[in-house]
Amino acid sequence: MKDSLERFLFDGLPVRGEIVQLDATYKEVLTRHPYPPVLQKRIGELLSAAALLTATIKLDGTLVMQLRGNGPLKMLVVECTSEMTLRATARWEGLIPSDATLAELIGQGQFAIMIDPQDGETWQGIVGFEKGQSVAEIIENYMQRSEQLDTKIWLAADGEMAGGLLIQKLPEGQGDADGWDRVTALSQTIQDEELLSLPLRETLYRLYNEEKVRIFDPVFPSFACTCSRERVGGMLKMLGKEEIEGLLAEHGHVDVGCEFCNEKYQFDQVDVTQLFIGHGITEVNPQLH
Repeated sequence: MKDSLERFLFDGLPVRGEIVQLDATYKEVLTRHPYPPVLQKRIGELLSAAALLTATIKLDGTLVMQLRGNGPLKMLVVECTSEMTLRATARWEGLIPSDATLAELIGQGQFAIMIDPQDGETWQGIVGFEKGQSVAEIIENYMQRSEQLDTKIWLAADGEMAGGLLIQKLPEGQGDADGWDRVTALSQTIQDEELLSLPLRETLYRLYNEEKVRIFDPVFPSFACTCSRERVGGMLKMLGKEEIEGLLAEHGHVDVGCEFCNEKYQFDQVDVTQLFIGHGITEVNPQLH
C-alpha cells in the first residue's frame, strides 16, 4: 500500500470530503525519534488530519497544527505543505503509560492551526482543549468555532499505518437539504480497520455505494523536512555574532539539531566567520605573504 489521498464530492448533495492513508510517510516520521507507542498513535492521527485539512482548503503554502499542554506531552507539531509533504515532532517528559488518554497526555492545553501562505500574511487560530475530546473532536470544534464550517473527521493510527476521513458541509442551497445528515450517518459506520487496511476507493464504495460520488485524481503524500544548513545558518545570524562567538569559545563549535528530522548541523570557527562576513567590520591584514 502506498500513501494516497482522494478527494470526493456527492452529486446533488451539499457535501464534499477527503480520505487519506499514510504508510511510508508515517513510518518515516516515527523513525526520527523514540516516540512512546501512545504518542505514535497521536502523531499518526494529527498527520492524517493535517493532510485532510490541507487538501480541503487548497492552501498554497504550509499548514501547521500544534497541540500544547502542561501534561507529559508538552507539544506535538505537524506541518503539511501544499505539495502534500509532511513532517512532525513532539516533546514529552517522563515515561508515558501505553493506555494514557489524550486528556492525561495534555492536561490543560490548547490546539492551534497556523496557515503560512507563500504570498500573504501568516494567520493563526486557537481553541482550548476540553477534557474528554479526541484529536478528531478537537479539530471539529476548531472548524466550527473558527471557520463556522460543519466538519466531521474520523482518524486512526496504530504505529504502522495512519488514516483519516473528512466530510464537510457545503454552503446552503447546494443540493439536497437532508444530504448532510444522511452522509454523516453513513460515514459514522467507518471502522479503524477499514481506514488502515483497505484501499481507499474500496472504503468509499463500502460507505457510499447508494450515493453518486465523484472521485478526483489522487495525490500522494510524502515525508519531507524543510531544514537545511542554509536555514540553520540564517537562524544563527539572527541570534547575533556576539552570542555565537560565546558558544564557540565555550564549546569549540556550535551544534544545532532539527527537531523534525533529527538532522545535526555543526558550525566551527571557519563556518561562523563565513556566516558573518559583511555583518559588521572585519579587519584585514594588508601585508602580502
